[in-house]
Order: sequence, then C-alpha cells, then structure tokens
Amino acid sequence: MEKKATSDEDAAQQRTLGHRIWSGIRELGLILLGALIISVVLRTFIGEMFLIPSGSMEQTLQIDDRVVVQKMVDFQRGDIVVFEDHNSWLSIEPEDRGPFVSALEFIGVLPNASQNHLIKRVIGLPGDRVECCDAEGRLMVNGVPIDESAYLYVNNQGQMVEPSEMRFAVVVPQDRIFVMGDHRNASSDSRCHLNDLVPGREDGDSAFIPVEAVVGSAVAIALPFENMRTFSVPEAFAAVPDPLEPAPDKPVIESADSTC
Repeated sequence: MEKKATSDEDAAQQRTLGHRIWSGIRELGLILLGALIISVVLRTFIGEMFLIPSGSMEQTLQIDDRVVVQKMVDFQRGDIVVFEDHNSWLSIEPEDRGPFVSALEFIGVLPNASQNHLIKRVIGLPGDRVECCDAEGRLMVNGVPIDESAYLYVNNQGQMVEPSEMRFAVVVPQDRIFVMGDHRNASSDSRCHLNDLVPGREDGDSAFIPVEAVVGSAVAIALPFENMRTFSVPEAFAAVPDPLEPAPDKPVIESADSTC
C-alpha cells in the first residue's frame, strides 16, 4: 500500500510539474504575441526605423544610419521625409532579402531596408513656386531666398555644394511636393525629373512626389550612437510665406535646364 501511495504521489507531482511547464510556455507565448501586436501597431501608426543606403542626404544623414520616421503627422517645408517610389525614380531591381529578414523588418526588429523608399528634404509644398536661383545662388521659395548653409553638404576642403547647378522655376501642383537631397551633387531628386517624358502623364509630372506616398517625417538618428541626433525644421524656411494662389491641378514648369 505504501508503494502505491508513493506512485500516486509521484504521478501527481509529475502532472503538477507538467502543468507548470505548460502554463509557463503559454504565458510566455501570450507575452510574445502581445509584444508582437504592439510592435506592429507602433510600426504601422506611430513610427518606423529606416536604413540609409546612399549618400544623397550627406552630411545630415550618413550611409547606414538608422533613422526614426514618425507617421501620422503633417510635414512642413524643410522636413526630411521618407516616401515610397510611386514615380519610378529608382532604376535598380529590389533585392530579395528572404521571408525571415522581411518578417523581422515588418515587426520592427530590423530597420526597413527596402529599396522602394527614398528620403529627401521637402523644399516646396502644393502651390509653392520653387526657383533656382537668385543673384547670390540661393534657392527661392515663393520669392524668399533660402539660406541652406545649415544642412548642405560640405566636402573635405570645406567647400559647400551649390544649392543647384541646374536652373529651374516650377509651381508645385496640388497634392504633390518638391524634394531635394542635401548632397545636391549626389542626389537624383525632383530637379532631375523635370524633363521626364512618361506616356500618359504630363511632361515633368514625375518630378513631384504625391503626398499620399509620404511615409512620414524623420525625427531622429537612432544608430550608430556617435551619429545620434534629433531633427527640426531649419530656421531658413520660417520666413517663407504661403502661396498667393491655389495650387494648380497640373505641374507648372516655367523653365528647366536639360541636365541635373
């Protein structure tokens, strides 16, 4: 009888141990599921991290910087924005990173390194007249010259790039923006597409980014640690007035050099 009692006690202990292990696994699973849901919600509606692949925004952003992009907020002139390549600016074929890496990017464990996004600075909003350049070589927005020395690329000899070697004058159509990179000599941006001819579209239409393509505004560099900083709208844009006329339905390209 004692042996049977001992066997019953052992079985009961094993059942209790098994129940505890299963309960622990289930609890851990629920915690991981909750964390996953929160991560996806945050990525979808609040913010996302992007990997910088090129030098078109130097020196503001360096290659391989991890940039935090805030969603669901309005952007202004001077903001740095990430946008989807609706206008086919990118000529490279997207690299297949595999389902595992894509899943980690989707839930926010890895920064988004997809090759169908670009990052540039907003120069003109709908209705704005953007022109290069005044007598001192500065960009003009709605007749106001912009001092871009706070963010334009400076080379090793201490020389700042020109705001634009290409001369142009445009009016941004409704629901579009005009964007440029901070390293103007290494950025294929709105200027470079003013002469694009795309079947079924207005001439130069692909130079202007749809507002709906904008993912969000860059608010900070998260990594590497030595590059960590936050972003704000440059003071140079504070004096720019709103356009006097409503934004046109179609792009207005008053003039544009043939090369960027």
